[in-house]
Amino acid sequence: MRNRYLDLLRSLAIVRVVVYHVTGWATLTLIFPAMSVMFALAGSLMAASLDRSGVPAVGRRLRRLLPSLWVLAAVFVPAMLLTGLPFTPKVLLWLFPVSDPPANYWGALALSPIWYLRDYLWFVLASPVALWLFRRAPLPTLLAPYALLVVIEFGVLANPPAALREFGLYFGAWLLGFAHHDGLLRRTANRVLVPLALALGAAGLGWIFTHPGPRGYDLNDIHLGNALWSAAFVLVAIGRAPAGAAWVDRTPVLGRVVTVLNRRALTVYLWHMPFVVALTPLVDVVGWSHQDLLGLAIRVALVFALVGVVTLLVGWVEDRAARRTPELVPGRPRRTAAERAAAAPASPAPAGAGGELATVGARVPAPRAPERSDRVPS
Repeated sequence: MRNRYLDLLRSLAIVRVVVYHVTGWATLTLIFPAMSVMFALAGSLMAASLDRSGVPAVGRRLRRLLPSLWVLAAVFVPAMLLTGLPFTPKVLLWLFPVSDPPANYWGALALSPIWYLRDYLWFVLASPVALWLFRRAPLPTLLAPYALLVVIEFGVLANPPAALREFGLYFGAWLLGFAHHDGLLRRTANRVLVPLALALGAAGLGWIFTHPGPRGYDLNDIHLGNALWSAAFVLVAIGRAPAGAAWVDRTPVLGRVVTVLNRRALTVYLWHMPFVVALTPLVDVVGWSHQDLLGLAIRVALVFALVGVVTLLVGWVEDRAARRTPELVPGRPRRTAAERAAAAPASPAPAGAGGELATVGARVPAPRAPERSDRVPS
């Protein structure tokens, strides 16, 4: 059974990403480090898949990840090729993005969220070995990505590959997902987990406020502070996750929205940025600035509306990739067997039957118990 609290957390992360890309508010990255939360949840799910299926779980996870990317590429890659993108073998990276796939001048911004799929792909490929190591040496394995990031940030390792830097930045959150799946976070006493989260959070905030980036205190520009602050957030938000959140489904609209955002997370994530870029000229035409709350609210609403249209058109690809029955809008309440039986039409009476037996809902007398004289002697 799904944990609706974790579903809610993933939904909030998706919404936060979209709102941040529209508004550019750096504060949102501090309030809710969405990408680390998404990687932690994905790590927990990956560990569960490996426990169920072993190494073949890698192929299944990639099968669920890549088709939504291919749909996006089918639209945007030809458009970029027609507007200046050279046709080289690197274009094939749009099929399997182990590295950043090429883009032209406008595609580089509109398709910038592809980095998440690149990291996700690498983390999935590394997970069988990483989970094996984690279960034999949890603490050293968990500390390794953060140590790698420290080495990179302090210049000990110059000019590292992008994938290596991302391992240092986000693979720690993925491993915390392993710890969540294995119950290690839940079994950690509050007297240990709470001080640890406070220490990591304080260290992260200290680094963030003393090392502002080009956009101020935006976590995306401050890697070490991002990793530390996000680890603290994940320890609390996921490490102390309740067993469920039944209240989510007590409000039908909220429950449906949470379900849709979880079933269509990749579609929303991949398609929102092109619409953000397309609507940006409205800032100049209409005069909306990032201080104009009404203008920003309208832009957010427009982006979600446009993403909603695309989700209706191609979101079902996620169902096919997960081998679910395709749905236009996921989350329709399913009737139980008893409800289906009750709603089924009544069978017609046998031909020639009449009287009370032919009357719908008529009371049929119970069979009379046999008299003593009718019983077979013992």
